[in-house]
Amino acid sequence: MIDSHCHLDAFVRNDELDAVLERAAAAGVNAFVAAGTNAEDREVYRGLAEKFPGKIFYAAGLHPTELGEDFEEQLAALEAFFAAGPRLAPVAVGEIGLDGHWLPKDAAEAERVRARQREAFARQLALAKKCALPVVVHARDAFREAVETIDASGVDWRRVVFHCFAEGADEMREIFERGGRASFTGTLTYKNAENVRAAALAQGVGRLMLETDCPYLAPQPFRGKRNEPALLRATLDFAAGLFGVPAAFLDEKTEENARAFFGI
Repeated sequence: MIDSHCHLDAFVRNDELDAVLERAAAAGVNAFVAAGTNAEDREVYRGLAEKFPGKIFYAAGLHPTELGEDFEEQLAALEAFFAAGPRLAPVAVGEIGLDGHWLPKDAAEAERVRARQREAFARQLALAKKCALPVVVHARDAFREAVETIDASGVDWRRVVFHCFAEGADEMREIFERGGRASFTGTLTYKNAENVRAAALAQGVGRLMLETDCPYLAPQPFRGKRNEPALLRATLDFAAGLFGVPAAFLDEKTEENARAFFGI
């Protein structure tokens, strides 16, 4: 299995990564795409890509909730990182996008934050287009605007994945018809996530990718605990039952999909 979207930096800071990778290997998870959210973690992930070649890959980007008042400088630093062409370059731009969930309560301040998000998202989409890299999209309570922004960017939708998909079948079909795809987390296993399961079925296995988004969103029966890559096995087994296919087939297919999408 490949964990197509995970956050490994916390495990590094807590000196737990080796143990986490051992548990992942025991569960059959042998490759990882670490998703960048800020300047600090992309440096961590570049180091991991160097230490674990062919096993840990990474994406670099500015998450919408990581944008500060100095977001112009943040964007300039990200663009310089890609322009420098690091020896172990990112395999995607991400995670980037829009987040309407954590906006400030004050309406005027919320609009200022949202304006920063819009500018950063558009700039990073342009960066992905310039670098000919796939895009990992975060769109929480912002699906419609995210779709419209990608449409306007001219980015090839075949190179777009909406990670941690939490919308329904109609939204999934809208992405699919454009050529895009969604990736699914342990949310797929939650009792109250019928819409997410409907979305997964609407997409089918042809473009399906699975992820942990760890340390968040542990699947059942581990919900509420810290997530880690080893728990991808529970999500995959559940998804195999949902699609009515053998787990071994889905393991092979989702890894094939992720490797093709990221070019790894």
